Formats: sequence, C-alpha cells, structure tokens
Amino acid sequence: MEGLRDAAGALLGRRPTGARPLHGGDLSEVTLLTFQAGPPVVAKTGPMVDREGRMLQAIRAAGAPAPEVLGVRDGLLLLEFIEHRAPTAAARSALGIGLRQLHGTTGGSYGWPENYAFGPVAIESALIDDWPAFWAERRLLAGIGTLPADLARRLEAVAPRLPDLLPARPEPALLHGDLWSGNVILSGDRAWFIDPACSYGHGDVDLAMLALFGHIDPVTADAYGPLEPGWADRRAAYQLWPALVHLRLFGQGYRRMVEDRLTRLGA
Repeated sequence: MEGLRDAAGALLGRRPTGARPLHGGDLSEVTLLTFQAGPPVVAKTGPMVDREGRMLQAIRAAGAPAPEVLGVRDGLLLLEFIEHRAPTAAARSALGIGLRQLHGTTGGSYGWPENYAFGPVAIESALIDDWPAFWAERRLLAGIGTLPADLARRLEAVAPRLPDLLPARPEPALLHGDLWSGNVILSGDRAWFIDPACSYGHGDVDLAMLALFGHIDPVTADAYGPLEPGWADRRAAYQLWPALVHLRLFGQGYRRMVEDRLTRLGA
C-alpha cells in the first residue's frame, strides 16, 4: 500500500503511517488511513471515484449529511472518516430529516450530468424531461440484452405502461440513487449518506430503495414527513431497477426479487 500512502500524502500534505482495508469494497477498494497525529481518513480507489466525490459534494451542498471530500485525484478519493457509535432514535430521525433535505434540492430535468456505473453495470443518465421515459429508457430497459429472454420480454411489456404508473413530471429531486441501509451511517445521534449514485428524479425512488430489503423505520418515516399519494402503487416499479442491478451484479439469487416486482406490475 506504499503507492496509496504516497498518493494520499501528496493530496493531504501529511503521509499516512498506517493503512488497513475496510468493509464495503464490492465496487471499489476502501482503505482506512491512519496518521501519527490527527483523525484517520477513508481512501477509495477505482475508476469512478472522482464522480462519486462530486456526488457527495452535491449532497453536502444540498444541506444533507455526507462525509467531507478531502481530496480527489487519479482514481483516488479521500473522505472524512465517520466514527461508528451505537445509534440512537435521534439518528434514525436525522436520516429522515436529511433525506427530506436532499429531496428539497431540485434540478430542471431528470438524470445527471455524468454517467456512472455499479462496477460492470453502466448507469446512463443523460438528462431528459419526461420522467416515465427516463425510468424506462435509462433504467429498466438499460442492459436488457444481458437478461434471460423471459425476463426481457416481461420488462418490455412493463415499459409502455409506465406513463400510467408514474407521474409524468414530478419535481426533479436530488436523489441518493442507491439508498439501502448499507449506504447510510447511523452513529450516535447523527446520520450520513455514503456511496451515492446521484441523479435528479422522483423522490419515491430513494424511498423504494430504502424499503427494498425490509421496511423504512417508523422514526425515519415520521421525520421525512408525508408521502405522496399513490406511493405504494409505484413502489414495485421503482424497486424493479435495483432488483435488476442486483441480478446482473450478483447472479440468479436475485431472480426471484425481479420476478416478484414484475408480477406486482402485472407482467
């Protein structure tokens, strides 16, 4: 890890004295750097970390909680280290407040200025003004050629129905974009968003992802505030995309999740 220490030292003006891997390196390498004096720093390396850094800065600019970006250069992203402490109910409330703050920042269209990727799964995000079209073309149908033929046919049946399932032009809210529990740090009384895949879109997308592997904590839900009418009817359409991503990344163990959302959508 000498090269990593040298690169981090050049960015920070102080060379790390220690380095150890951190959990969370499915799509990039994550390392905790320690120093003779001062707080540790999280280092992420990978081809997309510069874009991740800009997303984290956008989240912070919205007034929502995310680690501070300390430096970025040549596939290296340095971040503020968040110490993990036992979370309180206040942390779960802070998550809801922070998410509402994030969604209160809006753009003019749906998408993001840069494309992104979850490892080999490309995320095309060119801006578009039609929300159902964005969700069909940039999300559900993207990469359809990599799917089994039966699932592809069912997806193609769902896509034309999205204008009837989704609002035509919801407020283009700033989205985290990959908001499952592993991408949230709850520590003490506070919450932070990490590992984003930002875009502008319907705020329900983040809420659906947060509920994908369980349920939204009632304290978080209360702090976020009232949901838009029809939220439950849209949930399957918004959960279908992360289910497809998991299928493409991690294999057939996620096929049932995809099939379940397709069935809920009548396909």
